[in-house]
Amino acid sequence: MSTRPWTRDRIENVVFGVLRWVVIAVLVLATLLPFYYMIILSVRRLDEVVQRPGLLWPGSFDLSTYVSVLASPDAGGQGFVVFLRNSAVIALLTVVFTLLAAIPGAYAISRLEFFGRRQVSTLFLAVYLFPAILLAVPLFVFFSAVGLRGSRVGLLVVYVAQTVPLSIYMLRNYFETVPVSLEEAAAIDGASRWTIMRRISLPLAMPAVVSNALYVFMIAWNEFLFALLFLAEDRPRWTVSLGLAQLAGSIEIPTTVLMAGSVLLTLPIIVLFFLTERLLVEGLTSGAEKG
Repeated sequence: MSTRPWTRDRIENVVFGVLRWVVIAVLVLATLLPFYYMIILSVRRLDEVVQRPGLLWPGSFDLSTYVSVLASPDAGGQGFVVFLRNSAVIALLTVVFTLLAAIPGAYAISRLEFFGRRQVSTLFLAVYLFPAILLAVPLFVFFSAVGLRGSRVGLLVVYVAQTVPLSIYMLRNYFETVPVSLEEAAAIDGASRWTIMRRISLPLAMPAVVSNALYVFMIAWNEFLFALLFLAEDRPRWTVSLGLAQLAGSIEIPTTVLMAGSVLLTLPIIVLFFLTERLLVEGLTSGAEKG
């Protein structure tokens, strides 16, 4: 019985085939292990954590840490229910107002001819590249002068101003992949530019819109610097990132409670990602050839 000779090509295919799965396993382990350990710490008793901190499976499950994190300060808790609600409201409003501004802007740049069209698109991206710390002091002074410091409205304005430029840049690439012939056919039938965008281009660009919405939501949900500047003085208006920073900065808060707060901060993003995974992948990959 003849066997297939071990040629150089066969050896390379076998070696790289094995290495591929090794690299994938290492990356998956490096990604999931910290989150898994965070969850395990959040459901272990504090005395058990102190005695055996490296244990990867709890001897008993204790959900009292989540009760402590979610309970109101009057009940001896950390009040994360209010923080989660504040973050959800601000993040969702940021997504809505960002898309309301970015979708028409991205469509205009991708379809309308005007002077400086390419330069405007690049300028939008350049604005986003400025470090947030450079804008923090001027924005703090300005919003203090107009009376919006300590207001969630002021924080929402900052978030929208931060995310609109990048959203326009991302959505513009996708709108350029929509066939112009479809829009021309609709225009011949008497459709207005607004109708064409709403009935044809926008439905076809929905994967990109969903992926962009998730990205904007993640930015607003996890943002800390501007939330600290604008809301630090009023605890009932804190976002979840401020609440978690308070837990991390207190020596009186047990590690298990801190990990429970971290899980509550991370879990909504993970749930949203898996709910929109298909559209997210389509939105990130389609239009990649456009610059």
